[in-house]
Amino acid sequence: MTEAVAAVSPNKFKIGLTFKAAAGYDAEWITPTVFGQSAEEVATNAVDLMRALADKGVIELASHAAKKVRETHQPTAGKGGNSVPKTFQGGKVQSAAPSAPGDDSCPHGRTMREGQGKNGAWAALFCNAPKGSNCDPLWRQKDGSFS
Repeated sequence: MTEAVAAVSPNKFKIGLTFKAAAGYDAEWITPTVFGQSAEEVATNAVDLMRALADKGVIELASHAAKKVRETHQPTAGKGGNSVPKTFQGGKVQSAAPSAPGDDSCPHGRTMREGQGKNGAWAALFCNAPKGSNCDPLWRQKDGSFS
């Protein structure tokens, strides 16, 4: 009887978890939600879920699957012929760079950001590593290349 009451009673607490398959903005996510009747129950359920995901290999498998998708999937032209996925951060449109220059040694991947400054339009490829450990940006040159 207690189980039937618990099944129909709304949970007072919930927590959303995010596990990213890689460091970049464009990385795939696993985003489970954990519910409970108390904060302690939600915390316990979150720990149980994280352990189960790790123990059963879900996190590692998702990371490998995401890597495989990135290696084999080529973006297709979308609306307006733009093949670059866009994200929004800080009110500015950012585009994931389709590819970095051949001499780019950044191991973290890059995200293209564009904007309008006092000297006109600008664009740069920024390193996806956390601040303080990121590589120098590559700025768009007049010929359209990045260096």
